[in-house]
Amino acid sequence: MGVEELLEEFRGEVEENVPDGIDISKVEFEGPELVVYTESPRRFADDGKIVRNLAKALRKRITIRPDSSTLTPPEEAVERIGNVVPEDAGITDTLFDPVRGELTVEAKKPGLVIGRYGSTLRDVTKEVGWTVEVVRTPPIDSKIVDDVRQLLLAKSEERQEFLVRVGRNIHRDIRKKEEWVRLTALGGYQEVGRSASLLSTPESKVLIDCGVKPGSEDDGTPYLYVPEVSPLDSIDAVVLTHSHLDHSGLVPLLFKYGYRGPVYCTAPTREVAAMLQLDYIDIAEREGRKKPYDSEKVRETILHTIPLDHGDVTDISPDIRLTLHNAGHILGSSIAHFHIGDGRYNVAVTGDLNYSKSRLFDPASSDFPRVETLLIESTYGAAQDSQPSRKDAERKLGGIVRRTTDRGGKVLIPAFAVGRSQEVMLVLEEYMRMNVIPEVPVYLDGMIWDATAIHTAYPEFLNKKVRKQIFHREENPFLNPVFRRIDSKKMREEVMTGDPCVILATSGMLSGGPVMEHLRNLAPEEENNLTFVGYQAEGTMGRRIQRGWSEISLSADGRTESVPLNMEVSTIEGFSGHSDRQELIEFVRDLESRPRRVVVMHGEESKTKDLSSTFYKKFRMKTRAPRNLETMRLL
Repeated sequence: MGVEELLEEFRGEVEENVPDGIDISKVEFEGPELVVYTESPRRFADDGKIVRNLAKALRKRITIRPDSSTLTPPEEAVERIGNVVPEDAGITDTLFDPVRGELTVEAKKPGLVIGRYGSTLRDVTKEVGWTVEVVRTPPIDSKIVDDVRQLLLAKSEERQEFLVRVGRNIHRDIRKKEEWVRLTALGGYQEVGRSASLLSTPESKVLIDCGVKPGSEDDGTPYLYVPEVSPLDSIDAVVLTHSHLDHSGLVPLLFKYGYRGPVYCTAPTREVAAMLQLDYIDIAEREGRKKPYDSEKVRETILHTIPLDHGDVTDISPDIRLTLHNAGHILGSSIAHFHIGDGRYNVAVTGDLNYSKSRLFDPASSDFPRVETLLIESTYGAAQDSQPSRKDAERKLGGIVRRTTDRGGKVLIPAFAVGRSQEVMLVLEEYMRMNVIPEVPVYLDGMIWDATAIHTAYPEFLNKKVRKQIFHREENPFLNPVFRRIDSKKMREEVMTGDPCVILATSGMLSGGPVMEHLRNLAPEEENNLTFVGYQAEGTMGRRIQRGWSEISLSADGRTESVPLNMEVSTIEGFSGHSDRQELIEFVRDLESRPRRVVVMHGEESKTKDLSSTFYKKFRMKTRAPRNLETMRLL
């Protein structure tokens, strides 16, 4: 059945399943959703059961969109919203998208805009006719969140055309009758970095992640030129598990070389990835390296991203459905579950995984109805990779800060902008508030401040305790005045010559960024401390220092100089967003559905092989630790 015939069939079913008197203007596929245009949006707002019944009957994600003729003019709509929504809601902005008939209301207290059981939101819809989305005003201003919203609004017509094209591609007729599933290793196998995997069926191709390799001279591009991937416009979808550059850094490169399809991830992953990608090319330019793409490709990636919440079940091709689940790693990180065919085969890809509760996140989800093949990371998968408890790690950090500041020194913590930085911030904030350690300034350099702002914009992705704190401004730990943003070169110089303090700065592996300037100035002095709280990949400056280098070479203004490393160097295990070996084993053991096969990736060669062997011995399942460029038939 062709797409037009299918749409006509859906329109007939919609008209059969809505009450009399509701006019249906058009039914269209837009991305994975079936969009119903109507001249009666207020009737849908009156009865929320109509949409639920439609979704159940049609087995599709349904969006109701008003016909343009029913929309209240924006100025009048703002006035009407003010008459319905309590002033205490703190509405800070209203964004109108006439192309899609959507109105975004940004408020400090979105719950008051929504109302009990959605009653206020329904009243707003009845008053203005627009489809209303309510979002939280970030407690900390976030430029990237604002920029993404403004870009999507400015390019609404272009995005609408894109979504229709994607929707029609998803619902194209299946012509091939064969059934097989293959996995091709394009990067991140027997190594850490440049993660990329291709999941293929006779009908579809899905690329999972596309990252850079930290420490590599050319940033280790995944093998995107192999026949399985070429041409790039033959790929149906890109699925991004999370925003760290070793998974997301080269997604914009796909658009440079011809990809025009969708990118699926959570909303915070979209924002954080864009922030990291822009910083990545900015650093490359400042260091005189060739940029793999320009900022326009980052914007193009945003326009082609379809955000999903954890738990959403979404068609992404004619024979593959995707569901994202919490991975516990960083903000918005996901385990990607692929349901292939009519329940024929299921594949889960962990991305980076944390199976223990942290200060920010709940443990990774292990509740999947079916998984035949599991792709699992192995960053800490070797026999000796046992991490101390998070409590022990926190106490060790407190001891380092106390000892260093007491002797008049500064603590420099290289950290990823997302994840470890916010974990460390929460520990320091609590310890200082409870007088466990001296209260000294905690300076945030690089993108850490912006990344923290995104955390406050998406509290629904955090655990219950932090959500509660963020919702109450007087308790929000990220707003503690001990945290100070370094926003200029002058301020950076003042911090380095000033009183004892803690400095959190990117990048986490000392592979560039403002942390290098701090290191250059603080390294020669014995009273200072360098503390690693995250994984240091092979080939990075961080790994070299951990191995005991007493002198390091740093570049500045086109010159390279040797700097003595006299500062104290500490490594704290336990803050990592990755599970250690025992937790990885427990994750597989706890899976609701025991997989038939486990494919081990994202780890140094010895660790992938060791963990693969361990899974086989413990669970008697098929296991593999493939190399890059291998293709496996799963079904």
